[in-house]
Amino acid sequence: MMSERGRSHHLSERGVPEFPGRRKAAVQHPKRVRTLDNSAVTQAYARWAPVYDLAFSEAMRPGRKVAAAVASEHKGGLVLDVGVGTGLELPMFDPSCRVVGIDLSEPMLRRAARRTATADLHHVAGLSAMDACRLAFADATFDVVVAPYVLTVLPRPEASLDEWVRVLKPGGEIVLVNHIGATSGPLAWVESKLAERSAALGWRPEFPWRILADWLAGHADLRLVERRALPPFGIFTLVRITKR
Repeated sequence: MMSERGRSHHLSERGVPEFPGRRKAAVQHPKRVRTLDNSAVTQAYARWAPVYDLAFSEAMRPGRKVAAAVASEHKGGLVLDVGVGTGLELPMFDPSCRVVGIDLSEPMLRRAARRTATADLHHVAGLSAMDACRLAFADATFDVVVAPYVLTVLPRPEASLDEWVRVLKPGGEIVLVNHIGATSGPLAWVESKLAERSAALGWRPEFPWRILADWLAGHADLRLVERRALPPFGIFTLVRITKR
């Protein structure tokens, strides 16, 4: 749950951060993204929650499997799953990992909790409502931060990435799966039109690679180790970043 940034957090007997009282963080969206903020995202995913699995499970399964497989290379690691949603990737992690899932949408989290209980996923150490750019964890807590299909949802992606780096241990890894916007052609035009409906959709169809490239350029402690297109049809991209 949410707490003041910088407050120390105790670990449970399982070595997982315990969450004190939750509070909602007020986050201002940047000027260049005028139609997407936390309120719009929360409202959109309250609408999406009942049908999210039906609408997105199959199309996004390959990316989730890859992200979970990469995270599972860190055997016995503590994994932060940002934007866990309904928990579609939770069964895909290696059982030796301890996974903490966070999401801004409580209706989505309730479905993730039901999935965890129904499938008896003992490696899921906790689920909490939390803002991705104001995490209630101490510095250098996690071995891996996984964020599948999240960057286009965030009003402040750079601020969220900074937070993920903060809670990541040295030698740890950030694993992203995301749609990277087209730079030209018919697809770029379609994305620009869909972007006008970002608030209703709950995500931004336009997400240029330069956002990540510029952010990485400002972090000497980070290294891009992999970037590759994923199925279906190369719509989504896997990005792996390590922290020195």
